[in-house]
Amino acid sequence: MCGIVGYIGNEQAAPVLIDGLSRLEYRGYDSAGVAVFNGQRLEVVKSKGKLAVLSDMIHGGADIKGTVGIGHTRWATHGAPSDTNAHPHLSTSERFAVIHNGIIENYMELKNKLISRGVSFVSDTDTEVIAQMVEYYYNGDIFDTMVKVLNRVEGSYALGVIDRDNPDEIVAVRKDSPLIIGVAENGYFIASDVPAILNRTREVYYPDEKEIIFLHRDGVTIYNFDHEAVEKELVHIDWDADAAEKGGYEHFMIKEIMEQPKAIADTIESRIKDGRVRLDDIELTAQQISDIDKIYIVACGSAYHVGMVGKYVLERLVKKTVDVDLASEFRYRSPLVTDKTLVIVISQSGETADTRAAMAEAKKLGARTLAVVNVLGSSIAKAADDVIYTWAGPEIAVATTKAYSCQLAVLYLLGIYMAQETGLLSAEEEIEMLRELLSLPGKIQSILDKRDDIQYYASLHYNEKNIFFIGRNLDYAVSLEGSLKLKEISYIHSEAYAAGELKHGTISLIEDGTLVVAVATQDRLFDKTMSNVVEVISRGATTLGVSKETRSDIRNTCDFAFLVPETDDLFMPSLSVIPLQLFGYYVASMKGCDIDKPRNLAKSVTVE
Repeated sequence: MCGIVGYIGNEQAAPVLIDGLSRLEYRGYDSAGVAVFNGQRLEVVKSKGKLAVLSDMIHGGADIKGTVGIGHTRWATHGAPSDTNAHPHLSTSERFAVIHNGIIENYMELKNKLISRGVSFVSDTDTEVIAQMVEYYYNGDIFDTMVKVLNRVEGSYALGVIDRDNPDEIVAVRKDSPLIIGVAENGYFIASDVPAILNRTREVYYPDEKEIIFLHRDGVTIYNFDHEAVEKELVHIDWDADAAEKGGYEHFMIKEIMEQPKAIADTIESRIKDGRVRLDDIELTAQQISDIDKIYIVACGSAYHVGMVGKYVLERLVKKTVDVDLASEFRYRSPLVTDKTLVIVISQSGETADTRAAMAEAKKLGARTLAVVNVLGSSIAKAADDVIYTWAGPEIAVATTKAYSCQLAVLYLLGIYMAQETGLLSAEEEIEMLRELLSLPGKIQSILDKRDDIQYYASLHYNEKNIFFIGRNLDYAVSLEGSLKLKEISYIHSEAYAAGELKHGTISLIEDGTLVVAVATQDRLFDKTMSNVVEVISRGATTLGVSKETRSDIRNTCDFAFLVPETDDLFMPSLSVIPLQLFGYYVASMKGCDIDKPRNLAKSVTVE
């Protein structure tokens, strides 16, 4: 979603803004702009297209003088991508400039009201309403003005506002959209995400909903809507600054694929102590686990595919019924939730709009909520009853890889924890499962070491028009993720199907030369999946098989096979997904696609 950066301090603001926005390009955008107070007025420059267009217009920011400013990369929701619709937006008198991440749901009602009172608009956006409302309601006190405006606004927002007549201040506020405050020796920052400012400071505040933040040259003050000062803990970001850089790789995506062994080890190892899973982050007793009558896993996109794996894992280990729901469907279908229901929500950013709303609905119905997120202090993490963090570090590429893998690892840990607490695992079973879990990073590394084989196979198929993925049970869940990875970064039409469903219509799409990727890692289902492979081969398909090293006989059926190490069947998705990630990456690379910033997509979907 949109990227926000603001700066006030003793440096020239425009170069700082351009640099910060460049570190948020992964979020997806279609235009960019900056507003800087140049000593006389708010100088606004904005442009449709890539940030490089804007940067070239102002020579990296050198053409605009001033030490306070705000910048923005926009992903269009209201109004087509254009110079006019790009942020920042000015009020009519050009006194106030505003940047906004989110969506104003009642903007048309507010806009019509202002038009009826003589206010003119120049853009098609919902955001300009905020700029015009700030000017319309301004009464000499910006705090009172912001409260008045925000009490009339419905929707989600992270806002940055600067005032031409009070140029020593940035005002910021958030509701349902991410925003952080950075504290550095040479000034203060607002930003949508940590990578924007990580090269300048590691000290940040995480403001809560509807807190109004004032950034001055000598400090930061935070108030609630009652104008009461709020004390915040300054959080130190302990990421290696290089983690948000490419580190010599061509794309963030391949860097993050290669980082998976470490990320999974970080997520798992500290939570296994003395031969037991220890989830100190949560308060879920054996009695509370026993009392659960049903589990929902609610998520979007790749996180939903993690939930598909989680269903098999939790049902086998915890012996509870598990339903997996798309968050955008769960919130609207009157789910059967009680105070004995556990709702697990999964979101990399912790800000996914549909997932956040689905969790709120579950809590309203009395469910206990447990969040699996990667971002400390995110909205979902704060609102959930319990939270388990994935320690994936920053993930910059829009197409998730290491966050997906760390989410899988957390669900494995959660399943084992719930089973051990309720006595459903014998000591021998637990020891064996933990041994296999701890071995995953090394086994993933061994797959990555053979990535040239996948790169070669991708070179034979990067011009395909349609690719199908098939699998059964856990392999079907992984096929869904493999298909999504391919389509979102290569723009090749791709679908995943449960292999047993081929004859219920899907097989009619198979023709000479169609590539079918068959994932077959589950021993008890291997022969059935191979029968499905034979069916598509007989219709002219070319086949790529993914299985484990003990099933090298897959090569007797498939045209090409990639084998991964052996592990417990429940954990096979962590291994079999790696060649599918690599295949999608190499196909997109050979097609020359913008892999880290695929068209029409955003990293964090913070609007419905």
